[in-house]
Amino acid sequence: MTEEQQPMLREEVLAGPGDSADGVVIRTATGNDLDAVVRVGHQTWQATYEPIAGAEYVAMGLAKWWTTDAVIPSIRVGRTLVAERDGEVVAMAAYGTQGDDLVLWKLYVLPEHHGHGIGRRLLAAVIDRGIELGHTRLVVSHVDGNEQGNRFYERNGFRTTDREAGGSGMPDTIWMVKDLTLQGESTEGTQP
Repeated sequence: MTEEQQPMLREEVLAGPGDSADGVVIRTATGNDLDAVVRVGHQTWQATYEPIAGAEYVAMGLAKWWTTDAVIPSIRVGRTLVAERDGEVVAMAAYGTQGDDLVLWKLYVLPEHHGHGIGRRLLAAVIDRGIELGHTRLVVSHVDGNEQGNRFYERNGFRTTDREAGGSGMPDTIWMVKDLTLQGESTEGTQP
């Protein structure tokens, strides 16, 4: 089979090394990224949620949302983005729709890569996709007690809209929204 006849993987580069001095590339995930995306989930969930909600909550979340079966549908439909540095996936974001809203289901950056604007760049890429798709709002939730996540979303123009009771010893969920129709608001200049 010639090179031209081989099937191509869909890989859309949204921002590359030319966009920043740190060599981070933001792109649409492909099937080849599946294991790396799951790895990001496993490493970040333990670091983020175990101090807030305990090991049992982390185990439940990993089993429910961070298996290959749970992650692959979003990759297949092109709704998972990855941030790659020096050939390694160091962060990911996954989004979808709920009613008329675009929902950011996941945004995780490996702890050793925090503070370099990677989360902000992934968020900006999701916002761009939402605007291209005609959405006017981006919705996100986080676990009550995730103060780092809450500060990140507030700095990036989100406001709290609802608190959903966790029940059965589970933490509450905080829902936030960002209006995508506001002109002049961007995620530029803020660091996660």
